Amino acid sequence: MKKIVIVGQGGHSKVIKDIIIASKEYQIYALLDDKYDKPTQKDKIIYAPISYANVLCSEKEIYFNIAIGDNSVRKKVGKMLDDIGVQFAILKHPTAVISPSVEIGRGSVIMPNCVVNADTVIGEHVIINSSSVIEHDNQINGYVHISPKAVLTGNVYVGEGTQIGAGATVIPNIKIGDWSMVGAGATVVSDIPSKVTVVGVPAKIIS
Repeated sequence: MKKIVIVGQGGHSKVIKDIIIASKEYQIYALLDDKYDKPTQKDKIIYAPISYANVLCSEKEIYFNIAIGDNSVRKKVGKMLDDIGVQFAILKHPTAVISPSVEIGRGSVIMPNCVVNADTVIGEHVIINSSSVIEHDNQINGYVHISPKAVLTGNVYVGEGTQIGAGATVIPNIKIGDWSMVGAGATVVSDIPSKVTVVGVPAKIIS
């Protein structure tokens, strides 16, 4: 199996570990988080601060995944890792149903029981969380987080860094801007600009 380094050791990383184990494609080689002061090793796994990526990236056939749920922090860490030239793994849980025509950017994660349908394009370092449904022809840009049981119907555009809350629904042909937040359970029936928060049924801007 290929070696993988998980960056981040919060709650989100626990799910990432489970996906890696279930997929049987990668073997966990190192866990990086700044809560570790210096590199140590236990049970053949390295525990080290994020800066240790500089050492690990020199090894052949080693992949990274950023297991950080916060979109802005994930982008910051992603840029740092890009600057040192690491390879990013795409992770897909075996229970996810993904059309062969779907494009998935490096570092993105498709979690358990998701459905991703035809001709959807998913950018880099995107989280498609458990049991969410991404219908045909969606475009989901980098660093987006689609929360559990959210539904994006056909031809939805989601801008960079936006979060779609748990159980939210977006009707067809909607455009959502960059770095916005769609609240849990919201129903989006009209376009949403960048850098706003919307909640409710139908979803309305509150900030």
